[in-house]
Amino acid sequence: MRPGRSHPDEVVIGLVSISDRASAGTYQDAGIPALTEWLAAALRSPFRIETRLIPDEIPAISATLIELVDQLECDLVLTTGGTGPSRRDVTPEATLAVGTKTMPGFGEQMRQISLAFVPTAILSRQVAVIRETDTHAALIVNLPGQPKSIKETLEGLREADGTLKVPGIFAAIPYCVDLIGGPYMETQAAVVDAFRPKSARRAKPDA
Repeated sequence: MRPGRSHPDEVVIGLVSISDRASAGTYQDAGIPALTEWLAAALRSPFRIETRLIPDEIPAISATLIELVDQLECDLVLTTGGTGPSRRDVTPEATLAVGTKTMPGFGEQMRQISLAFVPTAILSRQVAVIRETDTHAALIVNLPGQPKSIKETLEGLREADGTLKVPGIFAAIPYCVDLIGGPYMETQAAVVDAFRPKSARRAKPDA
């Protein structure tokens, strides 16, 4: 068990909201509360959250991501905001700058989900990367800025009868964290059903 963790399966998750106005106090940030609420409903595993609210500045974003992964040893970092085409939207650039591997499938799937709602989803530039150090690795994923879009992106799209139509990205995150050496993350299947190959699943204890 890593030092500072209360349980061998405790997941440390960094939540970073990137907004000039929210970080300056002009309006209240909605991204971190939305993510915190969603994670509380979706995760069965013990987890701890580290939060940061910062402006749209490449040095600040990159430094924050490095701190969360290298110093605080987060297993997963989720950012929200700063992924559009405007001049101040620089989250993807800052994320790519600190990554050691790119994970393009996450961005592809996020845009696929959002396109079911709005044609402007093609303007979104979310990326995901792995950041590796000598002793630790983490998955960093850029999410949209709106709470509704965050939930849709993480959970996916369902038919009227509740069957899953398009998988959300979080279904793939626990296995990705496994593969980079992180803790075994379990989810509430009613919210999002984490997928693992049979060979990677833990045996369930006898009843």
